[in-house]
Amino acid sequence: PHPPGPAQGGAPAAPHPYAPAPAPLGYGPGAPAGPVGPWQYDPWAGGAAGSRPPEGTAAGKPVSRSRLVAGALVVALVAGGIGGGIGAWLERDGGPGHRVTLPQAPADKSDRDPGSIAGIAARALPGVVTLHVRGSGGQGTGTGFVLDGKGHILTNNHVVEPAGSGGEIQVTFNGGQTAKATVVGRDSGYDLAVVKVKGVSGLTPLPLGNSDSVHVGDSVVAIGAPFDLAGTVTTGIISAKARPITAGGKKGDGTDVSYVDALQTDAPINPGNSGGPLVDSRGRVIGINSAIRSAGGSSESGGQGGSIGLGFAIPINQAKRVAEELINTGRATHPVIGVSLDMEYQGDGARVNPKGGNGTPVTPGGPADKAGIAPGDVIKKVDDVPVRSGQELIVKIRSHRPGDRLTLTVERDGKERTVRMTLGTASSS
Repeated sequence: PHPPGPAQGGAPAAPHPYAPAPAPLGYGPGAPAGPVGPWQYDPWAGGAAGSRPPEGTAAGKPVSRSRLVAGALVVALVAGGIGGGIGAWLERDGGPGHRVTLPQAPADKSDRDPGSIAGIAARALPGVVTLHVRGSGGQGTGTGFVLDGKGHILTNNHVVEPAGSGGEIQVTFNGGQTAKATVVGRDSGYDLAVVKVKGVSGLTPLPLGNSDSVHVGDSVVAIGAPFDLAGTVTTGIISAKARPITAGGKKGDGTDVSYVDALQTDAPINPGNSGGPLVDSRGRVIGINSAIRSAGGSSESGGQGGSIGLGFAIPINQAKRVAEELINTGRATHPVIGVSLDMEYQGDGARVNPKGGNGTPVTPGGPADKAGIAPGDVIKKVDDVPVRSGQELIVKIRSHRPGDRLTLTVERDGKERTVRMTLGTASSS
């Protein structure tokens, strides 16, 4: 037999007027506890049979739209956070099996070769100091280096000059230790000064070389505090020797002019390097960085011009003698020949003032007088080295010691002759 059904060809049977309406999927008595179909979502279903809606929610009634929206937002936020984290990981590491690791050399803590720039700098830096000077004459920054274990430090005169007689000089060592310094002695003619610190232990004096052994083309290292950048190391070569330069002269009376038979270097030297060491390939001081040639064409000591590759250093042989005198007596001696020069002379050489000129042309009983030099004579050479002006003659004389013997080539009435003399001495004021 067949179950009852609609008559063939007739309309479907009408539902019983009192039959219960079918319950919505997922709700009502007898409905499955979990989602019924793949597109259903029941936020209250716990996934176990017999789950019940929270208290206060009538059974058999749909959950409100606002709760559905809130639940969807929570899920979206969680999914977004997880997705963002995964995206960041993929962006950084490239995902599983794609992590990028760049090759790198291990840290090398070994010492550098003693003759390398790094090796020279490592030995010299502990003996180099920065000086901050303040006084009635202004303020400034310069460099110096330790001469001995007693606290003596050599620098340029123009570095400490602003302190005057009542100013302050602060010395900062490479390790950061600071100390007050006092002036032992200074000389404007050589542009050198010695200051001293007290109560400082573990000083590192720098070894002194011999500037007579320097050759053009030798490698050099300059250390200092250009523009107050302490511990700056630059390198170059000796570009020339015995380069006559003058620096200073701001006072206008000539008392602050320094005359140097300088070592020329292309190692970058800038304001603040003044007084710092120029060292050779063995870390020995061969010069004191003192002046630069500016783009304007003048030699500057402590000015604000920048390096154009023309730096000048006082040879250590001259600086050593002056430093010893300043430490031992507080003043330096200058070699002299006993003449006054015509600084306006435009010819080739250095002309002794003629009679009736300014000052005494030839000092009676002085070295020049004893050698037979007369007013109006023109000095053309010193030890066969040509001199082209009065300034160059002073530079050449200052490069020697009092008591040294020199040979001068002198022109008089168009005829040249040579004379020998022993240099006299004059003390700085």
